Amino acid sequence: MPAVSLVLGAIVLAAMWIGGNRAAGLESFSLFVALAALFFFGGRSDTLRGLGGPGRDERWQMIDLRASAFAGFVVIVVLTGAWLWHIAHGEDGDPYGQIMAVGGVSYLVAIALLRWRG
Repeated sequence: MPAVSLVLGAIVLAAMWIGGNRAAGLESFSLFVALAALFFFGGRSDTLRGLGGPGRDERWQMIDLRASAFAGFVVIVVLTGAWLWHIAHGEDGDPYGQIMAVGGVSYLVAIALLRWRG
């Protein structure tokens, strides 16, 4: 996780720098460095090991699955609310509708693939 955090931080920094916002890019990169340090030096924490460390057991896999489902539900609710707000104000609702469409199609593909495999 520390290496992933640093790579993501570098990507965000590069994108913001290219976009003309070097200061915000450096601030973002510093947050990713702090996150990498947290994962690197916080190795004794069961929570940090469960988030990204090696040797996750079935308990952590279930926690991860439930947390991902909850986060997905929250994103769906927020996207739907933003889409409806834009529609109600006479706008077309993009990009919210497009993101929801991609999410819906990917969900159906995952259901089909998991059903076929199982």
